[in-house]
Amino acid sequence: MKPARIEHQFDYPYTWDQIAYGDWARTQLQTRLDECLPTLFGYHLLKVGGLSCELVSEQSNIQHQVCVDKHNPMRNLTAAHYALPFIQKSFDVCLLAHQLDYSDDPHRLLREVDRVMIDDGCLILSGVNPTSLLGMKKLIRGRHQRLPWGGRMFSPLRVKDWLSVMNYEIITAHQMGLWPTQRPNARHAWVESSASMITPALGSIYLIMARKRSYPLKPIKPRWKLKQAVSPLGGVVPNGG
Repeated sequence: MKPARIEHQFDYPYTWDQIAYGDWARTQLQTRLDECLPTLFGYHLLKVGGLSCELVSEQSNIQHQVCVDKHNPMRNLTAAHYALPFIQKSFDVCLLAHQLDYSDDPHRLLREVDRVMIDDGCLILSGVNPTSLLGMKKLIRGRHQRLPWGGRMFSPLRVKDWLSVMNYEIITAHQMGLWPTQRPNARHAWVESSASMITPALGSIYLIMARKRSYPLKPIKPRWKLKQAVSPLGGVVPNGG
């Protein structure tokens, strides 16, 4: 298993146009987000990364939304992903689209996002499944120099394991998009529909929604032992008389 933290610095993509099958992947994610976002409530929503900024979230019930990135023109705040300029427990929902795939230290990124999320807040993240048709194309010569094959591609099971260690409860997990294509058509839709039984295991794109769980510490009550003030004396008490 490849280590989570590496020394290589990635030039992460800040728009879907920089990624092969970018429009197709964005459409796949947008379809699932349109189902998930209306079920979430709160006051503040955070989008980390340019890819997250380009996903539409107008259907969300959360009105105040902040987009953080360094290059995407749709951002409304410029900041590094490892040092978000917010106080602790500021956001109810955080969207992290394909950011772990281009992070040299995904654990650090998750900890920083966890820092700014409230208790019982919801984290939505996505990435490329390395065991899918899209992920396996990385084995083709020369593909590792292009995106998304130039990224990390962590398996959804490994990402779930990271979240469980951080006390996150997995609410939903979807894998979609069996057959990546630049030009979707009727035949493509028929293949996706026919292979719906295996798509959850071999889908190219995964989307995980997890809730942050914080368990309060339960104080242990001390057990007080009362000492007897007077101890009875042993022996026979003589009769007076």
